[in-house]
Formats: sequence, structure tokens, C-alpha cells
Amino acid sequence: MQMKKIKIGIVTFNFQLSTFNLIKNFKFLIMNYAVIAAGQGSRLVAEGVGVSKPLLHINGERMIERLFRIFINNNAESVSVIINEEMMDVRQYLQSVNLPVPLNLVIKSTPDSLHSFYELSPYLQGGKFCLTTVDTIFREAEFSDYIRAFRNDRMSDALMGVTDYIDDEKPLYVQTNEDLRITNFLDLPEPGIQYVSGGIYGMNETVLNLFRQAMDEGLSRMRNFQRLMVQTGLEVKAFPFSKIVDVDHETDIRTAEEFIQSR
Repeated sequence: MQMKKIKIGIVTFNFQLSTFNLIKNFKFLIMNYAVIAAGQGSRLVAEGVGVSKPLLHINGERMIERLFRIFINNNAESVSVIINEEMMDVRQYLQSVNLPVPLNLVIKSTPDSLHSFYELSPYLQGGKFCLTTVDTIFREAEFSDYIRAFRNDRMSDALMGVTDYIDDEKPLYVQTNEDLRITNFLDLPEPGIQYVSGGIYGMNETVLNLFRQAMDEGLSRMRNFQRLMVQTGLEVKAFPFSKIVDVDHETDIRTAEEFIQSR
């Protein structure tokens, strides 16, 4: 009888340990995702585009819809989006969306991308997360490789999607060392700089702790927050994508479609 009790205890312990490991591994696989979609899209409006940027169709799929699908395919635990208060068409669309994971919608006009990130931050607690701009167009397979690398990276506080394809009016240049550790973010190119930011940001909770300092210093724009990450000694690395297209002009729509269709 005593031996049976001991055996049952071992079986119970092993079951509990296996359950714990299963939950731990599952938590490792899933991730919170977020999209900054609060910009005005003023250049598209000036060119006569009559729909808000997040709803632009690329290959028959809305840009924000494409991101949702890709996030879900990469084990999203939740998806959060911020839009401005004037985007009634986007608000109506998002309020009708039915995702298999929680969708957190923030409706607030903010002065810049950093403040939009700040408004999203309550939904990004609890581990690693991925934040993107709404108009970043990339190859899905490369994004999956990026997410896999970010999940497996136990050393870095942030893994930034970068590209050597430069077709932006005001690119953010990314200075790296031979190990792809980011040493600076620059507004102007310098000799030896190969990459620019692609609007894809993988970060952990340590990064969120910088918000108080950023707000106290009156920082604006994501590029200045990224500089703060490097300046405070966080481990920030680059993950090169072959190409990332930003949709800022009407002509960029066709460029993005041709890029997605190419192999």
C-alpha cells in the first residue's frame, strides 16, 4: 500500500510537471502583435486616394487585413491596433472584424508614432511582442523566419526588421556591427551603413520600461525612441529582410503588388 502511494505521487508530479512544461512551451510560441495605423496618410489623400491607408487593397487584400492574417499564422495571442479619431471607415471596418484571438482597438489621435506606441503598450505586457506600421509590405516567409528568430533569441531586448532596399523619402538608417548589433539610428546615411528600418519592431518588456524616461525627455517619433534604446545599453539587433516596401504614395501600391507577386 505504501509503495502504491509513492507511485501515485510520482505519477501526479510528472503529470503536473508535463502540464507546466506544456503551458510554458505554449506561452513561448504565442506572441502579442500590434499595428500603428494612426497616421493621416496625407500624401495619399493629396494624390486623390479616397480610402484610408489601412484599407488600401494590395493584391485584393486590405493592408491591415493582410497583417492580421499574417499575425494569426504566426501564433498571435492577441492583436492590437491604434487608429486616429478621424478614420471612420477604418473604425467601422475594425469593429466588424472577427478574429480568432482578442482584437484590441484604440481610437485616439496622437501627435506621433511614439505616442501611438505608448497607447498600445498596456496590451503588450507579459513577454515578447511584435509591433509594425500598417504600411510595411514584406514577404510572409521572411516574416515567419524573423518571428522564429526573435522567439529563439534569449539575449536581445529587441530585434528590428531592416532592409537594404531604400525607397523612402525619410529613411531611418541603421548602423550595425559585424554581429548585426545595432549601434545607432541615423537620419542621414554614413559610409558603411547598409540598412534602413523596415517598420517592424520585435521587443520585450524591458523596452516598455523606457517609456517614463522617453516621456520625461519629451521624445517624439519611434526613431528617437529607438535611439534611446541603444543609448541606454539595451541589446538591440537587426534582422535583414531582402526587401520591405512602404506604401506612402499611390505608385507604391503597384510596387507593393509586384513585389508580393515576385518570387
